[in-house]
Amino acid sequence: MKTSTSSGLLTQAFNTETFQQQGHQLVDMLSTYFAQVQEGTEISPFKHYHPDKLVDFWQKKLEQKPTEDLSTFFEEVIHQNIHTPHPQYMGHQVAATLPVNALADFLGAALNSGLGVYEMGSPIVAMERVVIKNLAKVLGYTEQADGVLTSGGTLGNLTALLTARHLKLPGDSWKEGTSASQKPALMVSEAAHYCVDRAAKVMGWGEEGIIKIPVDAQYCMRHDLLPQYLAEAKAQGKIVIAVVGNACSTSTGSYDNLEAIADFCETNDLWMHVDGAHGASVAFSDKYRPLIKGIERADSIVLDFHKMLLTSALTTALVYKNGNDAYRTFAQQASYLWADDQETEWHNLGKRTFECTKVAMSLRIFMIWQTYGSAIFGEHVTYLYDLGHLFGEILEESKDFEMPISPQSNIVCFRYVPDVSLSTEQLNQLNRHIRQSIIEEGDFYIVQTLLNGKVYLRVTLMSPFSTEKHLMALLEKVKKVANQTLNLPMDSQF
Repeated sequence: MKTSTSSGLLTQAFNTETFQQQGHQLVDMLSTYFAQVQEGTEISPFKHYHPDKLVDFWQKKLEQKPTEDLSTFFEEVIHQNIHTPHPQYMGHQVAATLPVNALADFLGAALNSGLGVYEMGSPIVAMERVVIKNLAKVLGYTEQADGVLTSGGTLGNLTALLTARHLKLPGDSWKEGTSASQKPALMVSEAAHYCVDRAAKVMGWGEEGIIKIPVDAQYCMRHDLLPQYLAEAKAQGKIVIAVVGNACSTSTGSYDNLEAIADFCETNDLWMHVDGAHGASVAFSDKYRPLIKGIERADSIVLDFHKMLLTSALTTALVYKNGNDAYRTFAQQASYLWADDQETEWHNLGKRTFECTKVAMSLRIFMIWQTYGSAIFGEHVTYLYDLGHLFGEILEESKDFEMPISPQSNIVCFRYVPDVSLSTEQLNQLNRHIRQSIIEEGDFYIVQTLLNGKVYLRVTLMSPFSTEKHLMALLEKVKKVANQTLNLPMDSQF
């Protein structure tokens, strides 16, 4: 059988001289970009584009004649994208990644290892083992701990809760399914991330399988109510298998009392899972580590490196106190991947994750850790949490703003409250308008949240280049937009 005749396009596409030129060009552009975005003067954190217009823009690009000159392409992607390292980016929980991380992704993409199977990327699989074991020590676990890296906190939380189901629910739900007579459930703060609800529903438990525990005035789980809610669940025929603690909540950055939750779980033989996607990173900070006191007693912990730890998305660690538990989540035959389906082989990662093919997450973390040591993680977390506390102090001293709670982390919620009589809905509309106006102008990027029926502006301080000066500038911007809206004189004094 003859192969098809090649036009030479594949040979051209793999030309190493062209690759070298394009690569140098991109690195030079990104070096300039990093310098500009850190300074924050020549570039804005965000540009507001209508989604349909961007689709039209890129459709026209695709219809143009192919070219190996990628300079314009690089420039347009950088120009249109959001800029997370910018000191006035204060929006979603996405890290300002280190330049060395970009090199790790460059290397990982070039090698394109599968990683679900040891043979497909042995050094990177070995790095994952080293990263997980060292992270486990930082979290306070013993050598018995183990885990994996996976694609995001949502998948990490689901995997952990599947493990809890397998170990705490009678029968073998993996092989036999969940019996109609069973009513499995988990207990979680009403302030928990929506992915915990999704996990319960993905497992087929429905709304009845999610027991929401009320929060206190600080938006922390009312752990004192756990016995009452457990008794009520049992009376309804539910089988509670787990409690999920927040470290910290997404909306307000509040930390649940993990020691109290651990006491309750141990007393009642329940699985304790900690959603530490954002806030478990304080394990690297001597100053803020007390916020997660008791986390080492959890059966499983999720931590996102791509939130507070300077790493690109998606890079999530799922760590188990008992490393053998990681192998009990999934159990299915795949003889073409490994010889023994039942053997607990740490190096065949596909036995413990949803992914069979994984990107080189460990390469990113390992390169940062090896280059700068774990101290860089602690320095970054401490700085941003300090900045969050400083912002809280500034807001408390201002008569024009109010906060639902004093910040515990780098997540700060506040709203503008003018010295005029406005209803709750009018205040909500005003603060929504403030946020929309700010992002349309593009000088700052912030988000909003709804707490007890009130709209708050919400900032998550993610850039290591943000300072008090930028916080004050944001508040000036908020007041300016609000006063223009209300047609009030501008008073810049706090």
